[in-house]
Amino acid sequence: MAAVTSLGETPLTAPAKRPRGLQARRRRRLNLFRYVVFTIFGLFFLLPLLAVLRFSLEGNTLGTWTLSAWKQIVSYQGLLSAVEITLELAVLTSVTTLVLLVPTMIWIRLRVQWFSRPFEFLCLLPLTIPAIALVVGLAPVYNKIRHFELSALMLFWIYVILALPYAYRALSAGLNAIDVKTLSEAARSLGASWLRVVVQVIAPNMWQAILNALLLSAALALGEFTIAYTLLYTNLQVELYSISRNTPNASVIFSTSLAALVFTFALLLIISIVGRRRRRTG
Repeated sequence: MAAVTSLGETPLTAPAKRPRGLQARRRRRLNLFRYVVFTIFGLFFLLPLLAVLRFSLEGNTLGTWTLSAWKQIVSYQGLLSAVEITLELAVLTSVTTLVLLVPTMIWIRLRVQWFSRPFEFLCLLPLTIPAIALVVGLAPVYNKIRHFELSALMLFWIYVILALPYAYRALSAGLNAIDVKTLSEAARSLGASWLRVVVQVIAPNMWQAILNALLLSAALALGEFTIAYTLLYTNLQVELYSISRNTPNASVIFSTSLAALVFTFALLLIISIVGRRRRRTG
C-alpha cells in the first residue's frame, strides 16, 4: 500500500513543484534586474552630485579641503528669509492646488462626466505655454500688486497654474483606480453629506494620488527660478543665484547648486515618508 500510495502521489506532487521553481527563478531574475537598474541609475545621479560636493570642498591650493564656502553660504543674511518664503510658497501652492482640484475632479466624475475632457484640456494647457510667456502676461498684474507692498508669497498663484498638469495627472490616476460612483452612492445611502463623502470616503481611498500631487506641487514651488527672478521677487533659488553671482569663489557656486538640490530632495523625502506613515497608520 505504501508503494502504491507513493507511486500514486508522485504524478500529483511533481508537477506542483515545477511551477514554484520557475516562479522562484523568475523572481530572482526580476530582483537582480531591479538591483542592476537601480544601481546604474543611482550612480548616474549620485556621481555628478559627488563631483559637485568635491569641488565645493576644495580650497584655494590644490589638494586642500575646507568648509569656508559652506560657512559663507550659511552666514549670508538673506538666506534664512528666502528659505522661509520658499517653504511658505510650497505649502500654499500644494494646499491651493489640492483644494481646487480634488473636489472639482470628484464632482465632475460623479455629476458632469461629459466635462472631463474640456477640464483635462484646461489643466494640461500650462504645459504648452512657456513660463516666460506667462511672466510677460502676468507682469502688469504683479506690477500693480507691488504698489500694495505684498511679499513674494503672491507668486503661489502662478505656481498653482504651473502645477495643475502634474497634479491633475496624479489625481486622475488615483480616481481611475477606485469606483467613485459606488463609494459615493453607498455613503449617501447611509446618510452621509457630500462633504463627508469627499473627505472621509473618497479622499482616503486615493491618498497615494493626493500625496503624489502634493509632492509634485511642492517640488515645482521649491525649484522654480525663472518667474521669481523675472518678476523681481526673492525665493531660495533666486537668493542662491545672487550669492553665487556676487562671489568670485568657484567653490561657493558649486556649494549653492548642491545646497539647492539637497534642500529640495530632503524636504520632498520627509514629506513622502510622513505621508506613507500616515497612510499605514490609517
